[in-house]
Order: sequence, then C-alpha cells, then structure tokens
Amino acid sequence: MNPPSPDRYAVAGNPVAHSRSPHIHQLFARQTGQTMDYGRLLCPLDGFVAEVQAFAASGAKGCNVTVPFKFEAFELAARRTPRAELAQAANTLRFDAEADGGWLADNTDGVGLVRDITVHAGVALAGRRVLLLGAGGAAAGVLGPLIEARPAEIVMANRTVDKAQAIVDRHAAWAALHGVALKARGLSEAGSAHDVFINGTAASLAGGGVPVGPEVLQPGGLAVDMMYGPAARPFLAWAQAHGAIARDGLGMLVEQAAESFALWRGVRPDTAPVLAQLRAEVDATS
Repeated sequence: MNPPSPDRYAVAGNPVAHSRSPHIHQLFARQTGQTMDYGRLLCPLDGFVAEVQAFAASGAKGCNVTVPFKFEAFELAARRTPRAELAQAANTLRFDAEADGGWLADNTDGVGLVRDITVHAGVALAGRRVLLLGAGGAAAGVLGPLIEARPAEIVMANRTVDKAQAIVDRHAAWAALHGVALKARGLSEAGSAHDVFINGTAASLAGGGVPVGPEVLQPGGLAVDMMYGPAARPFLAWAQAHGAIARDGLGMLVEQAAESFALWRGVRPDTAPVLAQLRAEVDATS
C-alpha cells in the first residue's frame, strides 16, 4: 500500500519567490516528525482570493499569507482568532471544513516579533518607548502583542495618519487595559529617542529609504526591520550608522512560522536551532 500523500501548505503573496518559509517549515517538519509539503503560491495582485480558494479546493490544509494580502486573508475566513480580530488582518489560514466551522484565520506576526525581540535579542519591552512605522497588514498584526508586552508608550507613525488612527482606535481599549499610552502620528511627528524602533513598512522590500530621520533612534536602542536578507541591508546600515543596535526580521519570521506550524500541526518546534541555521545561511550569501 502506498503511503498517504503529505498534507500541503504554502506561503501566498506577491512577490513570494524570495520567501524562506518553505525551508523553515521543512526544518520544522523534520525536527518534529511531521509529514507535510510546503511550497510557494504566487498570487496575482487582483486574484488572491481565487488563487487561495483553488489551492484549498485542491486538498491543501492551510497557508501563510504575506504582503500585500493580509487584510484580504482576514476577510476570507469564517472564524478568526482574537488577535486576528484585533488586527483585522491575517497571516495564517487553516482550511477547516465547513462541518468544523469553516476556515480559521490567525495572525502570528506579533507574537513572532515580540518573541524575537525579548528572547533572541534579549531586549525587554516593558516600560520602554516604542515607535512602530507603518499602518499596513504587518504593522496592524504586531500592535496587539506589542501592547501585551506593556511598553510605556507606542507611537504608530504613517504617511497617512488616518490609517494609523483607525488601527490605534481599534486597539485603544486593549492599550488601556495594559496601561500603554498609544498614539497615531504622521511621519514628521514620529518623535525622538525611542528605545525600540520597528519598521513595519514595505519600504525595504521596495528598495526605498527609511522615511523618518535618525532622531527617532535612541543611541544604543534597538532598531528592527521586519524584512530580512538583502532587502533589509540598507535599513540595518542606516540604523548602525546612527548608533542603534540593528536587527532584521529573520527571527520574527522563524517565530511567527513556529506559531503557524503549531496551529496547523498541534506541535511546537524548537526555534533556536532553526534560526541559527537560517542566520548562517543568510550570512553566507551576504
């Protein structure tokens, strides 16, 4: 008798060829003894819904979602986790049958970012001043877990203040519950000397410069770009040149992937050896 086919998953986005998610999940599967196949799903900018629905109809079990489809992914699911509801954006879909309640949407970005900052970078967030740049799906996804870490203040800065304000308003009660001062600002009002600066925009992926000045950095503070690899290098160089400790998004990528893996497979992988392997591979190609 032939063995059963492995359960299929993918990362859906545009662009997606650069994604290391298939490699990460392959390492997780090997480590935990899971049988799964994880690939890439390049979706047309106007065809995300149809592409993902066709993937699910082919028998796939779930997918991760990257730029620019996280808001659309949220709308696709019949059920949403509380953190996805708060973000109104999803980076993880589990294709549950209608008999089981229908598709489940989750957002693992925020917990991945917080774990990377606090565990791998060793930087406490409690009581700190945090600047979060951007108001897209990535920034919306991390705000709730950042608030849970109880910094003193979070400023969400964006070119279009109204977009940031809408996300801040949705998180206002959550921030009040955790004693966090939460504000929306324009780029020119981002403030100065933040202990932690998180770039949640797509500027790095698009090859753009950092859209705020170096005054936002605290000398010796932490500056994190959610991107990794070549896309993050200009940001990292900029942060280092202005006295900050620079960190890319590779650790966040591994940690959010582990959370998705646990949602799909019911087992949590050990992220430390996987992150160490990926870091060595990225450094070798730099």
